[in-house]
Amino acid sequence: MLLLVRFAFLEATASMFRPMPRPFTLLWVAMLFWQLGVAQAAESQCFGTVSNGRIEDSVKLPVSGPNFAAYSTLGATAGRTHIHSKVSEVIVSAYAALAVADPSVTYVYGETGWPSGGRMRPHRTHQNGLSIDFFVPVRNKAGKSVPLPTGLTNRLGYEIEFDANAKYEDYQIDFVALSEHLYQLHVAAKAKHVGIALVIFDNAFLPKLFSTPRGPYLQQNLPFMKGKPWVRHDEHYHVDFSVPCKPIPL
Repeated sequence: MLLLVRFAFLEATASMFRPMPRPFTLLWVAMLFWQLGVAQAAESQCFGTVSNGRIEDSVKLPVSGPNFAAYSTLGATAGRTHIHSKVSEVIVSAYAALAVADPSVTYVYGETGWPSGGRMRPHRTHQNGLSIDFFVPVRNKAGKSVPLPTGLTNRLGYEIEFDANAKYEDYQIDFVALSEHLYQLHVAAKAKHVGIALVIFDNAFLPKLFSTPRGPYLQQNLPFMKGKPWVRHDEHYHVDFSVPCKPIPL
């Protein structure tokens, strides 16, 4: 039975990244925004903070698109990829811009939160619909952009450890793609009047990130955590967005 589950997971994951013809990319984006608008009659309302909060009327992120996919169909089905509606719009807009700029690059997003928020173990935040993990974009030995393998054997990607050279097995972190993603997130957030409150990424890799063409912009415009997080953030980067939230009723 376990082998069947693993096979089904691998089949579902592989299907996410079958290339979509470029002429369909913009059409897909338009249809996706229409579907989001139909599905979300009311804007989400967050309460409290990312570390002590909840959310009403959250939305589930799309499982996949032309250049991105969720870390796990199992995780998405379990309800671990819900987020604030305005943040969802930012994320989808950024992916759309990336697909137009360079459709050959593949991105993977990780966990966000429960449909109603609250504690989602093992995360300390992710409670009010404003937090999301993004797995690092990588290239294989041939230099091709491929999804980081997020499977049952590595706790859906969260147990992957990159070495000091930003390598894991045959995979190398694509810092140019990573920096472009953060740039497009910031641009999309500004356009939709959403703030970015915090970005967490492994401090040892920040010099490599800041040496990319988008590096100076990221240093000037994004609030990177200066201290050391409670767990290493090398295989993924964490982003907390900022929208007005109501206090938790006493």
